[in-house]
Amino acid sequence: MEQAKEMAKLAVTALEEKKAEDVKVIDIRDVSTIADYFIIANGSNQNQLQAMRDAVDEELYKAGYTAKQIEGNSYSTWILMDYGDIIVHVFSKEDRLFYDLERIWKDGKEISVADL
Repeated sequence: MEQAKEMAKLAVTALEEKKAEDVKVIDIRDVSTIADYFIIANGSNQNQLQAMRDAVDEELYKAGYTAKQIEGNSYSTWILMDYGDIIVHVFSKEDRLFYDLERIWKDGKEISVADL
């Protein structure tokens, strides 16, 4: 779990450095086996979404973590980055509202970014 927390902290820091909006961390350990944490954030345009994706990937790579899979390209409005212990979701504002992952995963526990 400490590894997952470290990964989440790195991802959140990278997102915040790229001015990600409304960054949320959801602890899903008690409700799913697919990961320990979901990190959800949105950006205001395609360039920012891509910059957020690149920043998260670079920070985690520098710390020795590689993505198992990344879904989405430079035209995507939802980018999913699977690092095993954490899954990062980068959305456009509209898609985040439409898919509403926070509601779908409401059984998870939202964690304050400061508590990571």
